[in-house]
Amino acid sequence: MRLTFRREEDIQAALHAEYLAGERAVTAAMDRAARQIKQDWRGQITRAGLGRRLANTIRARRFPEREASMDAAALVWSKAPEIVGAHAGGALIRSREGFWLAIPLPAAGKGRGGARLTPGEWERRRGMRLRFVHRRGGPSLLVADSARVSRRGVAVAKRGRRRKTDGILTGEQTVPVFLLVPQVRLPRRLDLVSGAKRVQAAVPGLIVAGWVGARFG
Repeated sequence: MRLTFRREEDIQAALHAEYLAGERAVTAAMDRAARQIKQDWRGQITRAGLGRRLANTIRARRFPEREASMDAAALVWSKAPEIVGAHAGGALIRSREGFWLAIPLPAAGKGRGGARLTPGEWERRRGMRLRFVHRRGGPSLLVADSARVSRRGVAVAKRGRRRKTDGILTGEQTVPVFLLVPQVRLPRRLDLVSGAKRVQAAVPGLIVAGWVGARFG
């Protein structure tokens, strides 16, 4: 690049304009990098079947926020870091309150807003007691006795009058509600680092392109 100046004022003005162009280029590159990483992470989460709600926890911000700077930086994060991190790293999950980790079966149904129910919450909502069934050849169970399965596939209390046949109540059903396991390892479903590194590698090119465009655009 060749520059020709006639006065000292011309040099100072040109250098100042060049610096401002650099500030705008660096800031624009950080803005673009933040958007690309956010879009990549949100896309990975939705494609993995983890839901739009979790994807929307991914946020991005550029610093400083209100002005251009040669030191501009981008930050991308999740408002649910434990959940996202577990799916990114394949976390091992254990029960916090006991030996068993209770996994709801379809018969457990859902809580408010589609949330998963704990055994205690299930008993309070259904007004029924769960019985522990130990199985040596497989996961143990929590089952509901004297229950029936509704049309939605959810275990509910048996209704109506029942008659005895040879001392046994007819129509009774024992429904498995929770599966009990010592621990569960989540499969790794997200690769957030690779996506961020691809964008990071493109940042210098974005800065140069923006800088040249600001000078000659």
